[in-house]
Amino acid sequence: MNFIAELKRRNVIRAAGLYLVGAWLLVQVASTVLPAFDGPAWALRSLIILLVIGFVPAMIVAWVFELTPDGIKRDDDVKPEDSIAPKTAQRMNHLIIAMLILALAYFGVDKFVLAPRSAPVVAIADKATTGSKAPVVAEDNSIAVLPFVDMSQGKDQEYFSDGLSEELLNQLAQIPQLRVIARTSSFSFKGKEVSVAEIAKALNVAHVLEGSVRKSGDTLRITAQLIRTSDSSHLWSQTYDRKLTDIFKVQDEISTEVVNALKIKLLPDQALGTTQRTHSSEAYEQYLIAKNIFRTGGRSNVEAAVAALRRAVVIDPGYANAYAQLGNLGANMADFAETPAQREIAITQALADVDRAIALSPDLSDGYVWRGNIRYRMRWDWQGAQTDFARALALDPNDAVVLTNYAAVLFTLGRRDEGLAALRKAVVSDPLSENVWNALGRSLDAAGERAEAKQAYARALEINPQQNWANFLLGNMLLADGDIDRAISHYQRAPEQFQTTGMAMAEFTRGNDAASRQLLAKMETDFAIGFGYQIAQIYAWRGEKDQAFAWLDRSYALHDAGLVRLPFDPVLNPLRKDLRFAALVTKMGFPK
Repeated sequence: MNFIAELKRRNVIRAAGLYLVGAWLLVQVASTVLPAFDGPAWALRSLIILLVIGFVPAMIVAWVFELTPDGIKRDDDVKPEDSIAPKTAQRMNHLIIAMLILALAYFGVDKFVLAPRSAPVVAIADKATTGSKAPVVAEDNSIAVLPFVDMSQGKDQEYFSDGLSEELLNQLAQIPQLRVIARTSSFSFKGKEVSVAEIAKALNVAHVLEGSVRKSGDTLRITAQLIRTSDSSHLWSQTYDRKLTDIFKVQDEISTEVVNALKIKLLPDQALGTTQRTHSSEAYEQYLIAKNIFRTGGRSNVEAAVAALRRAVVIDPGYANAYAQLGNLGANMADFAETPAQREIAITQALADVDRAIALSPDLSDGYVWRGNIRYRMRWDWQGAQTDFARALALDPNDAVVLTNYAAVLFTLGRRDEGLAALRKAVVSDPLSENVWNALGRSLDAAGERAEAKQAYARALEINPQQNWANFLLGNMLLADGDIDRAISHYQRAPEQFQTTGMAMAEFTRGNDAASRQLLAKMETDFAIGFGYQIAQIYAWRGEKDQAFAWLDRSYALHDAGLVRLPFDPVLNPLRKDLRFAALVTKMGFPK
């Protein structure tokens, strides 16, 4: 008891409380400020270590010394009449109370004011794919191929380093025993300072392949390394120096090394080979340029990508991958044709290009995917589309693009459970793909799962706030709920033709009939060839059934791609009890 009393007399206990409160507050402030200035992780750790070490010397000083009117003196040299211990104690009590109030205030602001309001990316993904937020353990045979970094002096080889990464991803995806994350998700980390642990959490993978490309003249130095995400350890790394003309051989070597490092047991007769069906580096370069341009979207970019692909097939007339992409982009451009005749020519050419791709490489899934898509959307050849997608799935069963497109066919044919299962599998394969989440949202809405559909759309927009379809379709859901202002905020981020459609419906709902009719007239003037279905949606929303059916009939004559959504589009609900609706469903050959 005498020792405790002595500690109190010398203010050691108060000094300890003041030190601990001050140290905690200092650590909290540092943990907020250092990341804002890109401070290194070791700085915060060093501060904590110094504060822990400093506790003992601080207590020794409090025991040995005392504050007097004449300054700090050793406790043994202080006379009772000179001591100001009572006053010092009172001041220390006040200081401790003030610091506690400050610490509690900081804690409250940090937790309840500055805390993020939205759910983290991984939590949303877990809920949409599994129905719960329980953590998912990454499979040992899972891998994400990150975009290789362009280390060239001129920083002008980005398209080439991206292409190398994509080729590695494609080759690894051929191995049934290996779960490979799709390109969209892997490339979402491009240019970002993200740790391996964060990537593993977002993609749920056990391994990451990363690397760099450095070009000097006609010589390439490619460095690749395989990392285990559980502890960020390097399982394998290799550097290759090759001539540019040897690039496909280098890709094969890297893929083989990675497979060996992962200890994947392959079939004895299974060979990797290149998935790019060309031996021309010039043609391959044009293909990569086209894909890079197309990813930014927009009509002018699609036209530029088509031009690059045309150059690729001139250089190498046997390049199947380029022909498959030509068919895909050509079908997209058909919606912008100025006359029905031009639209039909574009679709016919697109089919010819994908047929050429299949004839050149019958074992390449790309041609079947895009032919199935054209048959489904623009020819309404349900059986032909199913046959193509079945072949594509047999060649590449985990490809998110194949699964997403096939799911659309299944929904149109009334096989909704199968369609949702395919989309959920696509989400696992490509968890950071805005297009996959958008497709899942559309299908969930059609199936009546509106709450989960909104979550899927929100996830697509979290990945890309300008995602065209997600903004339009989520806007339609919000408009149906009577949330007009939020619906408009989404419509305004959609492309012009969808923005105009949504705003025409929103203005009608707000009672601004003149504004709605003006926007409707713009659609009929500017987008009558490729977007007749959207015009029919506006008329249906306005309750003008005769005009809606007139535009649906016109869309039928043009083989408008929107009509494949006829059986389950919620915007057309006002038309469903009309006998003309059932007649159109029958005429299109949908199952009853």
